[in-house]
Amino acid sequence: MGKALIPRTSDLQAAWRPAATIILVLIATVITLRLEGRIWYCECGSWELWKSSVWSSHCSQHVSDPYTISHISHGLLFWCLFHWLFDRLGPRRFPAVAARITTPWRLALSVFVAAVWEIAENSTWVIERYRTVTMSLDYMGDSVTNATCDVLFCALGFYVAQWLKLTGTLLLFAAFEVILLVTIRDNLTLNVIMLLTPIEAIKQWQMAGHAPVGG
Repeated sequence: MGKALIPRTSDLQAAWRPAATIILVLIATVITLRLEGRIWYCECGSWELWKSSVWSSHCSQHVSDPYTISHISHGLLFWCLFHWLFDRLGPRRFPAVAARITTPWRLALSVFVAAVWEIAENSTWVIERYRTVTMSLDYMGDSVTNATCDVLFCALGFYVAQWLKLTGTLLLFAAFEVILLVTIRDNLTLNVIMLLTPIEAIKQWQMAGHAPVGG
């Protein structure tokens, strides 16, 4: 009986592989962001957990800001996508693959996609795209700390969705979108729309609701 309580070596290896993958992805993300020229933290030198103004030069430079909520939403949506792909569709279409992509691996995959986005978002082309077609006229890219925390907040969103399940997750995502729309006139949905197919009327509406602030 005692032996049955001791995890097999293969089980321990299987449990650690997703965690090790996540750590490696985070390390690679930090290195790549530095190679892209991203600074470690806000040039102001003040360490703060939250900055509320999306118009401030501090936005995307500290640990979190209103856009952090949209990164939590990434995790919510990734959980929903993988739930549909591997729990609903997978058992019928590709059962062997679906059975192997367990929750820890889904989390690792979510972190990987979020990290790829952070790297892409901080490329010169995307930064210029944001400055040209969205309300983020003064966007200069994220600090390494902010971008890394965005990936971690995505992982948090995934965990929250794992607890809430599908209906609760979709309701929370909708609530986040409404809260951001009301408070900063922006959210994940508008961010995607404006980045891919910018609409001038939306941009003008967003900018009309805010006045740029210093520092």
